[in-house]
Amino acid sequence: MNTKDLQKKIRLLAEQKNAVILAHYYTTGDVQDVADFVGDSLALAQQAAKTKADIIVMAGVHFMAETCKILCPEKKVLIPDPEASCSLAESCPGEEFAKFVKSHPDHKVISYVNTSALTKAVTDVVVTSSNARQIVESFPKDQKLIFGPDRNLGSYLNATTGREMLLWDGACHVHERFSVEKILELKVQHPTAKVLAHPECKGPVLKVADVVGSTAHLLKYAVGSDETEFIVATESGILHEMQKQAPEKMFYPVPPEVSGERTCACNECQYMRLNSLEKILSCLQNEAPEVDVPDGVRQKALQPIEKMLEISAQLGL
Repeated sequence: MNTKDLQKKIRLLAEQKNAVILAHYYTTGDVQDVADFVGDSLALAQQAAKTKADIIVMAGVHFMAETCKILCPEKKVLIPDPEASCSLAESCPGEEFAKFVKSHPDHKVISYVNTSALTKAVTDVVVTSSNARQIVESFPKDQKLIFGPDRNLGSYLNATTGREMLLWDGACHVHERFSVEKILELKVQHPTAKVLAHPECKGPVLKVADVVGSTAHLLKYAVGSDETEFIVATESGILHEMQKQAPEKMFYPVPPEVSGERTCACNECQYMRLNSLEKILSCLQNEAPEVDVPDGVRQKALQPIEKMLEISAQLGL
């Protein structure tokens, strides 16, 4: 079955079953094109919270599906591939993080949304890269804070807010591997191009960037800017939407690092790429694999997510 036929069949089945398909910007273009809504982590959580659908298909990674279930316990939440994990979430096991939090009882806990339900359950407020700075700054300046799990985003937030948050030592396998050298090579080839970078990148990469921001922010800037060329240091799936919204502009993904004679496919998330049209169709047909969160964990994890959505709404994010 070709791509268009698969997409038509998926859309028909979604309509019949009152299902909504949510896709992250880091999935492949054909998956994004079949979705009802495409967005970053904050936008997907906001959509899940307000959907009237009976079934949510999360074409993303597992923690995103967990977030949907935490927000919508009465709905059936499906994930096209249960192996679609997240290296950042995996770098922060819930039980280990809980011990870390317990050892610092005078700290409030801010957790990135890229975490498991167990990690969220010991968190005071969840953040995304779209709202992290504003939420960090909403705490009193003398309040001691823990930030986990992304050390790069945490370091960036410490630098931009003047805080000294205690950071968990985790990272995203995609953003961790972007290099200044590759960006500078692209700048030689495209000297007028603006460098866009996600704050999960290492500090030296962020220092050479013209714009640092969430996936949604980078997209908005690229589309709305008068600039016509961009070097993009984040997962390459976002280029599909960038090119779609600004077909007259040029976007250059930062290439993979080279280790010896082997090239790492580090500008693509191996987990996001597990989503496919065939798997979306199958999970709609079978209403499986289904994602569930134990009620005790769900209730604890719900509070920091709701607090994030509340603060985001107050700030107009």
